[in-house]
Amino acid sequence: MLSDKNEAESSTPLADFIVPPDPERVEEPIVPLAQLPKMSETPALPIATPTATPTSTGTGAGTATPTTANGNTTVARSRSSGEDGIFSVLYSVGKKVAIVGSIYLVGYMGWSVAWLIAPVILSVARDQLAKTSAKKRDIAKASALASEKDVILARIDELPAWVYFPDVERAEWLNKILKQVWPNANHFARSLVKETIEPNVALALSQYKMHGFRFDRIILGTIPPRIGGVKIYDKNVDRNEIIMDLDLFYASDCDINFYLGGMKGGIKDFQIHGWVRVVMKPLIRSMPLVGGLQIFFLNNPNIDFNLVGVIDFMDMPGLSDLLRRIIVEQIGNVMVLPNKLPISLSEEVSAVALKMPEPEGLLRIHVVEAKNLMKKDISMLGKGKSDPYAIINVGAQEFRTQIIDNNVNPKWDYWCEASIFTTINHLVGFSLWDYDQSMPGVQADDVLGRASIDISSVIKKGVLDTWLTLEDAKHGDLHVRLQWYKLTADPNDLQQILLETQLLRVTTMSSAVLSVFIDSARHLKQARSNSKPDPYLVCSVNKQKKQTAMILRDDSPVWEQGFTFLVNNPDNECLNIKIYDQKTGNDIGQYTYTLSTLLKQFNMEVIQQPFQLQKSGPESKLYMSLSLRILKAGEIVKESESSEQVAALQRSTSTDVPVLSSQLSKDDQPKSKRLSAEAPIGEEEAVKSSPVIPASASLEKPISEVVSSMLTHRMPETTSTAGEHGLGRIQLSITYSEQRQKLDVTIHKIMNIPLRDPSSIPDPYVKLYLLPGRTKESKRKTSIIKDNCNPVYDASFEYLISIAELRHTALEVTVCTQKGFLSSGSPIIGMLKLPLDDSDITAPAGLKSWFDLQPELKHE
Repeated sequence: MLSDKNEAESSTPLADFIVPPDPERVEEPIVPLAQLPKMSETPALPIATPTATPTSTGTGAGTATPTTANGNTTVARSRSSGEDGIFSVLYSVGKKVAIVGSIYLVGYMGWSVAWLIAPVILSVARDQLAKTSAKKRDIAKASALASEKDVILARIDELPAWVYFPDVERAEWLNKILKQVWPNANHFARSLVKETIEPNVALALSQYKMHGFRFDRIILGTIPPRIGGVKIYDKNVDRNEIIMDLDLFYASDCDINFYLGGMKGGIKDFQIHGWVRVVMKPLIRSMPLVGGLQIFFLNNPNIDFNLVGVIDFMDMPGLSDLLRRIIVEQIGNVMVLPNKLPISLSEEVSAVALKMPEPEGLLRIHVVEAKNLMKKDISMLGKGKSDPYAIINVGAQEFRTQIIDNNVNPKWDYWCEASIFTTINHLVGFSLWDYDQSMPGVQADDVLGRASIDISSVIKKGVLDTWLTLEDAKHGDLHVRLQWYKLTADPNDLQQILLETQLLRVTTMSSAVLSVFIDSARHLKQARSNSKPDPYLVCSVNKQKKQTAMILRDDSPVWEQGFTFLVNNPDNECLNIKIYDQKTGNDIGQYTYTLSTLLKQFNMEVIQQPFQLQKSGPESKLYMSLSLRILKAGEIVKESESSEQVAALQRSTSTDVPVLSSQLSKDDQPKSKRLSAEAPIGEEEAVKSSPVIPASASLEKPISEVVSSMLTHRMPETTSTAGEHGLGRIQLSITYSEQRQKLDVTIHKIMNIPLRDPSSIPDPYVKLYLLPGRTKESKRKTSIIKDNCNPVYDASFEYLISIAELRHTALEVTVCTQKGFLSSGSPIIGMLKLPLDDSDITAPAGLKSWFDLQPELKHE
C-alpha cells in the first residue's frame, strides 16, 4: 500500500505511481510475489492493504510509533504449528498404512491389478487438483496482504479494475471503512449464512441422498473484503435511485465447520470474486436520505474454497464439483440477479416498494446452431468429434440445450426466455461444452468455447441475429438470435403478443410477466396439537414453482419475499398458493387466483390485499401483492433488407394478416416452379384470386388456422394432367420463418404418375436434399406407399437455416420407387430443383403449388 501522501495523488500516471517505499513504514513479512509463478487463468485480483498501519500512541505531541502484531501472536502460532505437526505425522502414518494394506489385501485375495488402477488415477488427479487450487489460493492471499507497489511490480498484467477502466475509481477509503466495521459485519454474515444458505444447501444435498447438513461454527476471519474499484452510473439512471458497481474480492482466513450425515467437515481459504451492484432507492427527503439498499451480483461470482476434515474425501474430481456447484447455486439464490439482498434503511419505505420484483423487460433467446467446433472426443483412429450442448446464463437464470451426439456442427433450435431486471452493464453469457460422462455420477465435460452479448445492444436494435466467435477455443462460431420485449400495463396489447407467439409455433413462449410479493399470513391453523406450525409457502404458475423460507413456530409468519413468473396466456392460467407445515408436511392453507381477473384491475395491479385462505382457519388470511405486465416487442432498427422483413413481421397487427406478396403471371413463371402450360384455366384463376382474410377472423382464430385456411383456398387439391414431361405432378408447401430461422417443407401428394407396366405398379416415396452439398444432414425422406400412382403423404420436414444461407440454397426433390421404373430399372421417377430465393417463400403465407416432375438430372 502507498503512503498517505501518495494516496492523495491517486490521479497521477502509472509511471509516477510506482514510488520508493516509505522508510518509516513497517510491514509484516510477506511472500515476495515476484517469486510466485504466474497463472494465466487466474483473474485479475484487487489489491489489499497491509495488515500493519501506523498507530498513534502515548501522550506526546503528535508522535507516531509504528506497531505490529507480532507479540503473543508468535507464541500462539508456534503452539498451533506444533499441534498441526503431530496431527500431520499421524495422518501420514495412517495414509501409508492404508496404502500398504490395500496392496497386501489385493495380493492376499488374488484380485486383478485392475482393482488398483482406478484408485491410483483418482488419487493422482486429486493431488494435482489440490496443488493447483492451493497455488491459486496462495497467490490470491498474498495479493490480498501485499502492498500495491509490490503487486504492480510482480504482476503488471493483472492490475485492479481502476487501472484498466477510466470510469472505475479507486476506493481505498472504502477499504479502510470495511476493515473497521468487519468485526461487526461478521455477525450479520453469520446470521445470513445460517438462516438462508444452510437450509437451501441441506435441501439440495438431500436430493443426492446426503442428509443432515448443518453449519456448526462460522467464523469469517479477520481479513475483510477488498474493493478493487467503484463505478457510479450517472447516465440513463432514474432520478429516484443511485447505482454503483463494486469490484469485490474476498480472500478470507475463515474457519467454518459443518456436519453432513454425522461426518464433520470444514471449509478453509474461502474466496469469492465478482462485480457487486448496490442500488440505493428510493431517495427520500428525511435522513438518511436513502430509503433502502438492494445488493446483488450481476452474474455468478468466481468461488473457491478448500475442504478439510473427515469430509475431505469429497475433495476429488467430480464429488467436490457437486458441493461447489450447490454452494454457488445457493449463493446465486440469495444474491445473484434476479435475486437481491434488500436492506431497509427507513420506516417511510414499505416492504413492497423495496422487495417486490420489478423486471424491466424480457429477453427471448434463440440458440440456433454452431459450426466448426473443436473435436474433444478421442476415437480409435485419433480425434473424433464432440457431443456439444450450450448453457445460457443471465445472472442466476440458467438454461441448457439438448446434447447433440457426435457432431461439430450442431443445430439445436433451442428457445428460452429470461426476465431482465437491469439493462445497465448486464451480459448474456453462452458457454459450449462437450458432454463426457467418464463414470456413473461423475462428469468431466470439456469446454468448447464461450461468448457473451451486452443486453443494451439488443435493446438498441430490437432484434439481434448474429454469429459469435467463441473465446477460449481454437475455433468455432455460435449462431444466436435475441429479441427484446418491453413491458406494458395495457391489456389491449395481449392479443398482438398472443398472435406473434402462435406464429412462432413454440409452445413454451410467454406473453406476460407476473410479479408476486408474499407479505405475510395471519392466524394459520395448527398442524399439530398444542404446537404452532413451521410454515412455508409454495406458489406456482403452470410448471414454475417458487418457495419462501420456513418460519419456525409461528402461526402468523412474515415472509416478505418476491417472485416472478412467465405467463403463457393470462386468460387461461391461475396462480396457485399452498402453505405447508415443514415437520408434518400437511397443507394448512391454500388459495387460487385467476389471472384473468387481474387484467380488469386498475394498472393490472393488486397491492397489499388480504385473501381468505381455503382449507384453513376461519380467520386465516394471506396478504400479498400482484402485478401483471404484457410483453410488447421493442422497436426494431432497420439496418438491412432482412431486418426490414423482421420488422414487418413483428409489427403486423392482428387486423392486417399479409397474403402472398407477388403473384406472377403464367408467362413470367419458370416451368419448373409454377403450374405448367397444360394446366386448366380454372387452376390459374384459383392462384390469382387469393382471398382477403377479414379482421374478425384473425382475432378469433389462431394464426396457424388463418394461414392454413388461406393455403387451402389458394391452390386446388387435384390436377388432371401429368405435367409437361408426362411424369406426374407433385404438390408442395414451402414456408420460411425468419423469426424462427426455420424452413418448413410439406409434401402433400403426387398425382398422375405414369403406369408403364400394369403388372408393376410403382411404390413411390420422396427424398429431399439441400443444394449445394447434398449432405446427409440435409436428407429427408417420406414413407413408402405401395402400389399407388396417386400417393398422399402430407409429410412435413424442417431445416434450420439462416436467411443469408437461404438465398444461396436450392431444394432438390426426387420422387423414387422401390421397383425399377421404365426399362432401365432406375428407381427415379422424376426430379425437381427449386431455388429458395423466392419472395413467396419468405412471406408469412408461404408458397403452395403444383410442380411438374422433370426427368432425372445428373448431380453436380
